[in-house]
Amino acid sequence: METSTQMEPEKSYLLCSDCFSDMGLMAGAKYVGDKVTGACINCKSEDGAKLSKEKIQELSYEFFVRGSVYRSEYGGCPRVQFNDKRKNSIKVPIWLQHDIQLISEATGNGFFYYGPRLWMIGHVVPLEALQNVLTRGSIIESILTKYPKKILTPQDMFLRLRVNPSDTANIDQYDSPPLEFCGTNRLDSVKCPIMYGSQDIQVCVHECRVTTEDMLFAATVCPVENLKLLDLSVLIELDEHTTEFESLDMAIHMLFLAGKHAYEICREIAVAALQKGFDGIIYPSYFSLVRTGAMPFETVFGISIRVLPPLKQKAQDQVIENIALFGHPIKEGKVSVKGINRVLLNQAYYNITYGPVLLQRDSGL
Repeated sequence: METSTQMEPEKSYLLCSDCFSDMGLMAGAKYVGDKVTGACINCKSEDGAKLSKEKIQELSYEFFVRGSVYRSEYGGCPRVQFNDKRKNSIKVPIWLQHDIQLISEATGNGFFYYGPRLWMIGHVVPLEALQNVLTRGSIIESILTKYPKKILTPQDMFLRLRVNPSDTANIDQYDSPPLEFCGTNRLDSVKCPIMYGSQDIQVCVHECRVTTEDMLFAATVCPVENLKLLDLSVLIELDEHTTEFESLDMAIHMLFLAGKHAYEICREIAVAALQKGFDGIIYPSYFSLVRTGAMPFETVFGISIRVLPPLKQKAQDQVIENIALFGHPIKEGKVSVKGINRVLLNQAYYNITYGPVLLQRDSGL
């Protein structure tokens, strides 16, 4: 049951959720605002969630900055930023114009189009080299040497999800698919069949793009003996003078958050790792950000949190690991199936926030 408290005289509330016309801003304000009684000094509403200057700043970031994130082919950035040095200059529909002016008058902030540093939209030297077939090989060699290996032991259980298997209790159904079905996902190819898995069942469900009509079954799997995996899920240490523009870590980060256009590169990395004697790869799930709720390609003053020592652990915590084992590990006796369970989707929940509609710019993003 929601409770309200009396407004604190010493706390300055400048606006409330009922001040806004835009439904998304109103919903965001209800979420971040304080549930206190008393009339809003701006609109006189008794019912709206009250907003101090700090709360309005928080709302502005969630709605205008995070809510305007643009995903480029690799990477991404917000289209909008705000500070107290700039005037309002973004073009928005008429229903949002009053709200922007209201926020600016209350906080002194102006909203403007953000000009990102180019690494944020994929201009990272190792990533660009990976996209060129003539230079790809040397970068893949660097990946194989600079990323650590991780040993998967018989105690390291993980889940292998299957959608609508024809024989649900047959453990062979949970192995890598036959060769004629290889080459459709991120890492697998005819040269390198893959058995995908994860220790996170939520990510398994996301990765398989399931619907409520599907019959889902998860096998609990563990190695029979130690397996050597190339770990691409970790933040690797780079020279202190290396910027995001030269960062191999940033290249891998963006590569695995990219869509199907990145699959060819990922498959070549998998084949190279197989040829180097690895049993598989640990890699960041494409759904890591939506699973953890993290801001895509988060920065502080335009600097990636991945290169800021105090924030590296925060960046690492935003990664959900997937497991890719080469070949047909069940058939080859490298892993064993401990059991199989049906998986039921009983309820779905989405943590939703809103962002602005921006009118067409003359140029840029």
